[in-house]
Amino acid sequence: MSAAPDDACARVWAALESLTDPEIPVVTLRELGILRAVRATPDGLEVVITPTYSGCPAMGQIEDDVRATLDAAGIPARVVTQLAPAWTTDWMSEAAKEKLRAYGIAPPHTRPAPDVSVMRFMRRPVADAVSCPHCGSSHTVVSSQFGSTACKALYKCLDCQEPFDYFKPY
Repeated sequence: MSAAPDDACARVWAALESLTDPEIPVVTLRELGILRAVRATPDGLEVVITPTYSGCPAMGQIEDDVRATLDAAGIPARVVTQLAPAWTTDWMSEAAKEKLRAYGIAPPHTRPAPDVSVMRFMRRPVADAVSCPHCGSSHTVVSSQFGSTACKALYKCLDCQEPFDYFKPY
């Protein structure tokens, strides 16, 4: 590497900053938390990506897009898929959640800290209402646990009658 490791990593981050998800083109891989790290190793630069779930069919395309973007910028780097720790919707930026909503996908709810008390096992969990990204109503129902992709559920708004995807929290 001719550049200092920090400078080289900064160049990679800058090159990949606007690279969007192939299934949701309004959010970047970084905003979704899929683009995990850029690191300088003795063998060169590595870009670490983590799938939203282990069977995500878009990962091949995401890896190809990262490689093509780096090649176009003249940056040699390896792309590494890392499964652990597993991706979580907690890694999504607030900007990504707003972009999802504007695009017509209900963003995931923030997950509460786990309750490990004995009382937890004695009561049924209460699901938060999923608000319609079109009209804002919380008068919605699940149509299917799987939407346009496995990481989303299909909902229907009972007020505006529009179907919409809900990005499931993980």
